[in-house]
Amino acid sequence: MEVDIIEFKAPTESNKTLFIWDLQAGYSHAYIYERVFSAFSSFGPLFLVKVLPNSPSASPGFYSLVKFYCSRHALQAQRSTDGTLLFQSTPVKVRLSTRQAPFLRFDNQLLSHSRCLELANHCLGFNGWSTRIINLKVLPPDSLEEGQGHEASGRSQEVSGRSQEVSGRSQTTLRYGCLLELSFPQHGVSTRGVAVLEETFSLSGPAVCMQKHSKLQRWVRDKALVHAFSAVLLILLGDGRVMVELRPGDQLRLEDQPEEVIKVNELVTEPEEPADLAFS
Repeated sequence: MEVDIIEFKAPTESNKTLFIWDLQAGYSHAYIYERVFSAFSSFGPLFLVKVLPNSPSASPGFYSLVKFYCSRHALQAQRSTDGTLLFQSTPVKVRLSTRQAPFLRFDNQLLSHSRCLELANHCLGFNGWSTRIINLKVLPPDSLEEGQGHEASGRSQEVSGRSQEVSGRSQTTLRYGCLLELSFPQHGVSTRGVAVLEETFSLSGPAVCMQKHSKLQRWVRDKALVHAFSAVLLILLGDGRVMVELRPGDQLRLEDQPEEVIKVNELVTEPEEPADLAFS
């Protein structure tokens, strides 16, 4: 039986990438992107869709790159769409990539939070997995880097953190840790993810502080879930069934914090994730 393995990482194999040529110039870029995405996503979940204009030396028109998570889906799509009209009046050429383009390399890059949810829901269904927060807390100031003065403040951890004077302005640093459990009930499988996030911002009232706490809690939960998904392998069987397996490794506790703390820029309203790679 044919078996494919999907990881919650950016796919790197060239045999998961399709090149589509001879897309007509009479359509807008947005329209072509929408139709290409619709046509090829019917074969399996897509990691990337990119539509580009032909080079000036070629005839007017577009070409597209489509990257699947699964090589079997890419092969099925290539065989089914090559030489067809898709959405236009002339046939298109669809080929599997023979080598990896430099700008399509995402070595060992984890999927973003939204991509993890999208892939899990597509392969397992919305009821195929669940999460449970085991621990979510503000980490104590003494776990921060040494050599920086601090003072704890606080109403029941609502204004916890480290305060310091920078250029005459009072600043505080919040550090959150999260440990959660990711479960796949139908497969009897569960794993854990852990994350620590830190943000430094200027003190400007309780309302701003509460807002920072709320955002940091959400971001650290998202990061912990991404970490949990990184241990998951989706096994796609030839008959359409999907199995869930885990990479070997010990479960993590919040006390076993990663050495690298992700520092959040206070100017960012949403966490920027380079792994969110659907281009148009």
